[in-house]
Amino acid sequence: MPPATAKSPFWMGVRAGAPFILVVVPFAALFGLVATEAGLNLLETLGFSFAVVAGAAQFTALQLMQEQAPVLVVLISALAVNLRLAMYSAALTPHLGAAPLWQRAFVAYMTVDQSFTTSIAAYDRHPHWRLGQKTAFFFGACTPVLPAWLAATIAGALAGQHIPPDFALDFAVPITFLAMIAPMLRTLAHVAAALTAVTMALVLAWLPYNLGLLVAGFAGMVAGAQIELRVERRVIGEGHGT
Repeated sequence: MPPATAKSPFWMGVRAGAPFILVVVPFAALFGLVATEAGLNLLETLGFSFAVVAGAAQFTALQLMQEQAPVLVVLISALAVNLRLAMYSAALTPHLGAAPLWQRAFVAYMTVDQSFTTSIAAYDRHPHWRLGQKTAFFFGACTPVLPAWLAATIAGALAGQHIPPDFALDFAVPITFLAMIAPMLRTLAHVAAALTAVTMALVLAWLPYNLGLLVAGFAGMVAGAQIELRVERRVIGEGHGT
């Protein structure tokens, strides 16, 4: 493998992933704080973040555990929140699917919102990249994010009750998801899916164990799929009419 230079895909990935530290650090610190307040010790909190590496799923599972939800509900809810990672994997397969098994294992482990979005954008900008260059960029994008995630989790867990309430670490949660979702609302189907999911989540907020979120997510997917099918049929119909 050629040595890494400032213009190599690996260092390009590092630079692309570095800005996400500003969001990852408060997000992970908040999880560490909440986890210790929920009764997890430092080792359990760090193990949670190391094993899952998915903030939204971790917060969901932790909240349900505090509510004494059945284990099956906790697992299903966490998996439902992380369903987007299956779509990420499918999108990355044409680019990284031919990599050796050990590399694919690390890619699967480190596939998160930040590594996916930066990598897909880079692959679109550099269609001439070979497999090794694409893999190097992906690992580079993960390099600043994963250590920051684990270190901030430890810091939040150690801080515990000493973080003042007015520090407002919780701003990272909604801001992160707004920043990820807003650019994705590019079509009518995307907007319909988002509006349906939000509406149903509010209507079904009374359901126990946050089950309303699962129903809302499913309703959003159905609404988006229906709109997309209608748009495709209209396009096909117009094509036949010309």
